[in-house]
Amino acid sequence: MIHFSPRRHRHVFFYNSLLYASFFCMMPLLVCGQSELISDNDWPWWRGPQRNGIANPNQDPPSTWDETNNVTWKTPLPGKGHGGITILGQQVILATADLDRDVQSVICLDRKTGERTWESIIHRGGLKTKGNQKQNKKASLASTTVATDGKLLFVNFLNQESVWTTAISLQGKFVWQEKICDYIVHQGFGSSPSIINGLVIVSADNKGGGMIKALRADNGKLVWERSRPRKPNYSSPIILNVGGKDQLLMTGCDLVTSIDPTSGKLLWEIPGATTECVTSSVTDGKHIFTSGGYPKNHLAAVVADGSGTIAWENNSRHYVPSLVHSGGYLFGVMDAGIAVCYDSRTGETQWKNRLQGDFSSSLVLVGNRCYATNEKGETFIFSANPKQFSLIAKNKLGDSSLSTATICGSRVYMRVAHSESDQRQEYVYCLGKQ
Repeated sequence: MIHFSPRRHRHVFFYNSLLYASFFCMMPLLVCGQSELISDNDWPWWRGPQRNGIANPNQDPPSTWDETNNVTWKTPLPGKGHGGITILGQQVILATADLDRDVQSVICLDRKTGERTWESIIHRGGLKTKGNQKQNKKASLASTTVATDGKLLFVNFLNQESVWTTAISLQGKFVWQEKICDYIVHQGFGSSPSIINGLVIVSADNKGGGMIKALRADNGKLVWERSRPRKPNYSSPIILNVGGKDQLLMTGCDLVTSIDPTSGKLLWEIPGATTECVTSSVTDGKHIFTSGGYPKNHLAAVVADGSGTIAWENNSRHYVPSLVHSGGYLFGVMDAGIAVCYDSRTGETQWKNRLQGDFSSSLVLVGNRCYATNEKGETFIFSANPKQFSLIAKNKLGDSSLSTATICGSRVYMRVAHSESDQRQEYVYCLGKQ
């Protein structure tokens, strides 16, 4: 086990290392556009390779499963977390928070077998604070997704009333750690790191005054920073290519903000979205589609040129689950469990269909199949057909799931909890056709 924790002085850490087992990492392949060492069969960060919830279409993951059918492996996890699962080479990586041990960790599983290869304890102590008692019941102290550039792993944790970003090696060894800002808990913290051009970009919006920081991936040194309004917000910085250039987009705090991700220069900013957003924006190349849910429900198509032009808007509630854009249409599931398709050019609703339960996880699109999981662990697979709703399959695992599925290499990776006799146990499932 590896563990380290922040102390009073930045860059001074307690460090101890003991690997669960030795392992070898598959050398990832170079992909276009990012200069990251990532293969087509990986899932390197929140919302997948293109940061838009769209998985590699050249794969064939299962559409049906249960506790025994199409389960490649199943591995128990310590503690609790609602962050997504990151895949790199032969590694399955995720964050967790264990209140019994009072630790926040990154855990690595073997992709073929599900065996735990190492655990790196990022913070020991600092979880049971007064502020953390104010968290929403759907929040956790590990609600963010680990990001990787193919060389290092990066994770955000709320600890000791502050947000910290930590870099570790692919073997789980400490590389660097930086404090982003102090953090006043309103409902929790859930912002995941974003990576581009050798930078790790992190946001931490909160009522005490938030911050966006760009840190060098190799050593954590500050490259640029921008302060944020004193308002609670939960969205992650998302980098999308819009209008022919990369834009770092932030929604929430009653703003829609575009920043040059390399320099930190403000490209444009307009009033918009809502105060509190959880969703990540998507784009059609000209517009960005923003959504929020407090103090009002709001979905809008914003022309991403700084003009402030709103092509269309409505009051649909897409507060937590993010949408996907494909072929001129937006597909998504509302928080209350209504699957919906919009014409992204006009905002016109193509169809709506009520599923079952409440939803916190985001939609994932694979080819023409949409995968949507509710909070009870039920996954609805329906066709990405703008003409009509068509249910392909419905599957159930466990009793609860607030984590978005990861789909790559023709496998579905899910983070699911089982509850028995008032005892809660989380698992990672690897699902594949058998």
